[in-house]
Amino acid sequence: MAATPGTEGVSAARVTAVTATAIVIADMIGTGVFTSLGFQVADIRSGFVLLLLWLVGGIVALCGATCYAELAGLFPRSSGEYNFLRRLYHPAFGFVAGWISAFVGFAAPVALGAMAFGVYFQSVLPNAPPLISGLVIIWIAALVHILGGRFASAFHNVWTALKLLLIAVFIVAGLAFVPWQPIGFAPQTGDVSQIISAPFAISLVFVMYAYSGWNAPIYIAGDVADMARSLPRALMIGTAIVTVLYLALNAVFLLTAPLNELTGQIDVAMISGKHIFGPVGSRIVGGLISLGLVSSISAMMWIGPRVTMTMGEDMAVLGTFAKTSRGGVPIAAIVFQLAIADLLLLTGSFETVLDFVQLSLSLCSFFTVLGVIKMRITEPQRERPYRAWGYPLTPLVFLVVTAFMMCYLVVYRPWQSLASFAIMLSGLIAYYISRRVSNVLSPNSSNNAA
Repeated sequence: MAATPGTEGVSAARVTAVTATAIVIADMIGTGVFTSLGFQVADIRSGFVLLLLWLVGGIVALCGATCYAELAGLFPRSSGEYNFLRRLYHPAFGFVAGWISAFVGFAAPVALGAMAFGVYFQSVLPNAPPLISGLVIIWIAALVHILGGRFASAFHNVWTALKLLLIAVFIVAGLAFVPWQPIGFAPQTGDVSQIISAPFAISLVFVMYAYSGWNAPIYIAGDVADMARSLPRALMIGTAIVTVLYLALNAVFLLTAPLNELTGQIDVAMISGKHIFGPVGSRIVGGLISLGLVSSISAMMWIGPRVTMTMGEDMAVLGTFAKTSRGGVPIAAIVFQLAIADLLLLTGSFETVLDFVQLSLSLCSFFTVLGVIKMRITEPQRERPYRAWGYPLTPLVFLVVTAFMMCYLVVYRPWQSLASFAIMLSGLIAYYISRRVSNVLSPNSSNNAA
C-alpha cells in the first residue's frame, strides 16, 4: 500500500529519540576522523590549533543542527532538503535536491563506506577480498531495513553502541599510554598566525566533511515519535557526542604518535594503534574501524530511500517508490539505492561521484539554513514547535562557513564544480519532464509537485 503524504511511516514502528540519536552518531562517524589528521599536521604543528579545527567543525555542525530542527517543526515530513527546499522556495529546487540525494547523495557514500569496510576488514580476515566484503555488508544492511520495524532499529542501535564502546576503549587506552608525545594543547605564541592561515581554512573544509551526517534523522522525520521534542534532542545530543569523541580521538592520535610519523599519512588511527597496542595495533584498529562502519552503512541505507519514497508520493511518474510494505517500509526505494550502490562499487566510480556532488550538497544545505532566516522574516508569527537556539548567530555562522567551503570548491576544484552544476541542471530538466508525465498520469492529483 502507498503511504499518505504527510503521514508517512505512521504504520511503521516509530523511531525513538534514542534511535534517532544513534542515527546521527552512526552517520557522522565514518572514516573521516580516522584519516584526516595526517594532512592537517603537514602545515599545522600546534596541538591547540589542531584541536581548535575539530572544535570549530563541531560548533558549525551544531549550528546547522539547531536550524534544521526548527525547519523540521515547520515542515514535518521525511526527506530532508527535498521537503524543505520545495516548501521554502519552489518544488523544482526541492526536486533537484532530492534528485541528487536519491541517485548519488546516499548511494555513493554507501559504496565508499562498503569499500572502506572491505579494506579494514582484512585486518580481521586477511584473505577476504575487499570488494566481496563490501558487497556483502551493504546487502545485509539493505535486507535488515527491508525487514524494517523493531528489528531494524535494534540492529542499528546495537552496532552504534558497539562503535561507541570500541572508540571509548581506544581513547581510554590511548590516554593511559606512556610516554606521551611532547605536544601541548594550551594556546601558545604564534597560534593566531596559524589560525588565520590558508592551511587552517583548507583543513577546515575536510574537517566539515568528517562532520557531515549531523542532519541524518531529518530524512526520516515522519517516522520519529514525538518529533517536535525528539528530533531536536537527537540532532543536538548526537552532534555534541560526536564533537567530544572527535576531540578526544585527535588528542589521542597526537599524544601517542610523533608528528613526523603522522604527516601526510592517511592511516593515522592505525599508526596510533601501533604505538598503543604494539605490533598488533594496526590490526586492532583496522577491526575497530571496519566494525564501526557497519552502523554508518546501515544509517545511510535507512534514511536515503526515504527521499525517493517522498518524491514518489509527489510525482505519479515516481509512484513505484512511494509504495510501502504493511510495516511502512519503502522496499522499492531501498532496492533502488542498493542497485546504484552496487553499480558504483563494482565500477569503482564512487569517489569520482562524491567529488562531483560535493558542491551541490553544500549548496542545498546553505539554502536550507538560509530558509530559517527567510521564514523568520516572512512569517514571524507562525507557530514553531522548536526555535533555533542562538538565532540569528547560529544560522549566520553556518552560512559563512558553508559559503567559504563552496568558494574553496569553485576555486580549487573547478572541473568538479562544473560537474556538480551539470548534475543539478540534469535534475532541473528531470523535474520538468517528470512533472509533465505526472500531469498526464494523474492530472487531478493534489499531491502533484507542480
